[in-house]
Amino acid sequence: MPKIKTHSGAKKRFKLTKTGKVKRAHAFKSHILNKKTTKRKRNLRKTVCADVTNVAKVKKMIPYK
Repeated sequence: MPKIKTHSGAKKRFKLTKTGKVKRAHAFKSHILNKKTTKRKRNLRKTVCADVTNVAKVKKMIPYK
C-alpha cells in the first residue's frame, strides 16, 4: 500500500486532539479589524472544534497527524 499524501493547506490549518477531534482557528481575524469590536476580536483568537460534518474530510486530508 503506498503512502497517502498529506494536504499541505490542511496540515497548516488543522490539528487533532487526543480524543480525535479536529481543532481549528476562527476565520475573519486577518484584516479589516477596525470595524470589529474588541470583544469580537478577542473571541476570534480562541480555537474551536471543527463541525461534525467536516471531520471525516479533514481527517482524510491529514492522515498522519
